[in-house]
Amino acid sequence: MTQAGVHREIPEDFDPAGSDDPVEVHRMYRELRDRCPVAFSEAHGGFWALTRYEDVKAAALDDTTFRSSVKAVVPSDPRGLRRPPLNFDAPDHKPFRHALDATLSRRRLQALEPALRRHAVDQLAPLLAAGGGDIAQEFGARFPAWVTTEWLNLDPDLAPVLARTAARWVQAWRSQDRDVVNAMSERMYRMARDLVADRRRSPRPVTEDPASSLLAERVDGEPLPEEHVVGALRQSLVVGMVAPPIVIGSIALHLAEDQDLQQRLRAEPALIPTALEEFLRLYSPYRGFARTAATPVRIRGREILPGEPITLTYASANRDASVFPDPDTFVLERDNIADHLAFGRGRHRCPGAAMARLMLRIALEELLGRTRSFTAEGRREGARMPELGVVSVELTLVPAD
Repeated sequence: MTQAGVHREIPEDFDPAGSDDPVEVHRMYRELRDRCPVAFSEAHGGFWALTRYEDVKAAALDDTTFRSSVKAVVPSDPRGLRRPPLNFDAPDHKPFRHALDATLSRRRLQALEPALRRHAVDQLAPLLAAGGGDIAQEFGARFPAWVTTEWLNLDPDLAPVLARTAARWVQAWRSQDRDVVNAMSERMYRMARDLVADRRRSPRPVTEDPASSLLAERVDGEPLPEEHVVGALRQSLVVGMVAPPIVIGSIALHLAEDQDLQQRLRAEPALIPTALEEFLRLYSPYRGFARTAATPVRIRGREILPGEPITLTYASANRDASVFPDPDTFVLERDNIADHLAFGRGRHRCPGAAMARLMLRIALEELLGRTRSFTAEGRREGARMPELGVVSVELTLVPAD
């Protein structure tokens, strides 16, 4: 497996499909960090995995050596499409990040918070009325659709459509079902094209509307190509829909199994933002974000050639005991919690990190504030590569008086 397509004989060090159980996957990563921190798998066409914090962080920061334009995720979109900014390298990705960052300021997020909280309350209400349900799919997959709808200023009627479409797209992407991926992706492309057409007719303030901001962006005096504007919006429609169900489900499951912590956060909601950072470290939802080396590189004695995908396993890095002592345990107010890599590092650090934190804080505040207790019952399902965590978990909810 090389850039020229010539296969190299490389011993297989791990099988990423061995289990979708988060406990088993983290056990595998712990073993790899100890015995084979730069590991290889023949799955998904062959790829390397960096599992130690130091190596993952260094690769994420070095966007000259480790490029995103060849393969940014393992497994990748089965159609091989490239959309900005995730699949663009510097400096090409900069105008897209600049335009999107302008719509994610502290002031904009503060203005969005009341609406987001109303949506969280509305999406929790059916579960509370029923005494429980699948917190990941019935709340964690629906509330984020409203967050995306508010951020992009979409027609409110599109929120439930987006939730259903994105969920089907994600499931098909994980199973590499090209036909369903194509069908669901085209629905989201239509949403993005309609959004661009509307903003051309009626532009909005660039600090309050991503489509208007992208259309107003200039490079050497020229507007961004429309196909790339549409692509960036298409990516924006789904990127905030993949991780939230997993993170919300994982946090809810943790609290369901740790009643003391659940009650403490319910009694002291001021601790929720601090607790959230530790939850993000423990339950980082990605194991498959990738780079490709621009030149041959040697990491911990293993040679990686151009064209060979390298996954930055943030989920493993965030449980590296050399950085986070007692890494598999929830520790409130860790001294170095700001060092976690849940949102990546470098130029491709998640642009929506602040909005994600706001969404998760609201979700946790409302779940705890509107219940007296909750427990996990019945079936739970683990996420498949490239994500990690629980995508389905049934809770029994006891509503607050």
